[in-house]
Amino acid sequence: MPDSMSMSRLMGLPDYQAGDDLAQSIIDTLSTQNQSLQQGDILVIAHKVVSKTEGACVYLSDVTPSNDAIELAKTVNKDPRKVEVILSQSNRIVRAMKRPDQQEGVLIAEHKKGYICANAAVDESNADQPDQLILLPEDPDKSATVLCQRLEAHFQCELGVVISDTFGRPWRLGQTNVAIGLANVPGVMSMLGEVDAFGRPLSVTAPAFADELAAASGLLMEKSAKSPVILFRGLNWPKTQSSSRDLIRSHNEDLFR
Repeated sequence: MPDSMSMSRLMGLPDYQAGDDLAQSIIDTLSTQNQSLQQGDILVIAHKVVSKTEGACVYLSDVTPSNDAIELAKTVNKDPRKVEVILSQSNRIVRAMKRPDQQEGVLIAEHKKGYICANAAVDESNADQPDQLILLPEDPDKSATVLCQRLEAHFQCELGVVISDTFGRPWRLGQTNVAIGLANVPGVMSMLGEVDAFGRPLSVTAPAFADELAAASGLLMEKSAKSPVILFRGLNWPKTQSSSRDLIRSHNEDLFR
């Protein structure tokens, strides 16, 4: 790895609606600011702008809760319509919990894509309407690939794209950004066979490269700052056909299932 890199916000991006061309918007914004993308640049993009442009949103006024949603909503004091949407995005509910000091509890769910996260990543923050819920993109890896190909074609260089979301973490407080969609960027980089600073061989070291990028992007990607695209420059990384599933532990390796 190099001794240094740069990380910067792409400012001046608009609010997005369904059908907007996100790739062209990024190109136009860079052009307006007399900027360009270079060989090896990586863009980390907040999933919400991807979801909005792809129309991955639900309006509560259009949702009729099932009996299961109504009963589960009582456990966590949530709107049954929101619970219905969460169930529609989930393989299973891992845990439903509401502490006495909470007005509204949380549903820890296994999302259809395999992520374990709060409320199956169904969220209201940065939604355009009071009753709008934003979902994850239908296929985040495909979304990342399409964006990457468009940007590469325009700037005539090899790039990487990571789509991120904000997750909580078991046994630790606070949230951090994680990678949910990848194009060209490795999810995990194996260091098997390399040596540490003292010459000892590494046997299990495998940095979650895409998650590290996503987490770092959170330092600049403020929800209130309208800065959903973060540019990383100066990193050495191997281009690879990757998938966000590379970061999900398989069921037979899950010690807590």
